[in-house]
Amino acid sequence: MLVSALKRYDDTLTYQAAFMTYCVGVLLETGFVMASDTRTNAGVDQVATFSKMTTFEVPGERSMVTLTAGNLAVSQAVLQHLHKGIATNEEANLHSVTNMFDAARVVGDAIRAVHREDAEHLRHHNSDFNISVLFAGQIKDEKPRLFCIYSAGNFIEASQETPFFQTGETKYGKPILDRVINYQCSLEDALKCMLISFDSTIRSNVSVDLPVDVMVYHNNNLKIDCRHRINEDDPYFLAIRRHWGEGLRKVFAEIPEPDWC
Repeated sequence: MLVSALKRYDDTLTYQAAFMTYCVGVLLETGFVMASDTRTNAGVDQVATFSKMTTFEVPGERSMVTLTAGNLAVSQAVLQHLHKGIATNEEANLHSVTNMFDAARVVGDAIRAVHREDAEHLRHHNSDFNISVLFAGQIKDEKPRLFCIYSAGNFIEASQETPFFQTGETKYGKPILDRVINYQCSLEDALKCMLISFDSTIRSNVSVDLPVDVMVYHNNNLKIDCRHRINEDDPYFLAIRRHWGEGLRKVFAEIPEPDWC
């Protein structure tokens, strides 16, 4: 029984290490907003910080960003494949494809390549092949697009009806996104809503924490407009945390008590 309990505990740590993150991507009429935390670990006593946001850019021609969740080693291997494809001028790479759908296929192919290389070895060590990627960008003469790419390399695309994707610890931040986000939101309102969803997640789950990396992209700029890291002393994030908490308590106090109890 002790061996079985230790095995379950080890499996729990492996699962937590694989999914320790929170990432959000929102596609809007005027652009897109992406955000990811930086918490990762290999167990309860080995907490570390890594950026999960990576940009690929040819200013004036294309601008793309990935947010990665899952096994950190797998994520880094996939990004290495993407960078290598650009450096060696592979026929299909993120700097050569002519549309974002094909760019998403390049990311999916990189995931499949790493799976072929590493999945069997991971299985031998009782570790799953876990990765998901939020991938957004714009190539000249095409509208911005947002994709969620899975461990199998397949993907789905955001739409006006479903304008945001989450990955990682999604459940704590989803309610605020569901109530506020729509395709017609301004970039500023979407960013504000996303930061509230991060604050809610950080408060409820120790596996997600600051710093948070944020990127804002305006349609047709074809370059990174704004990339910012939010640390614990960021005045705007602290203001959001304060106003949101105070507002919730005020609204809660104003709700009538039930008349049947």
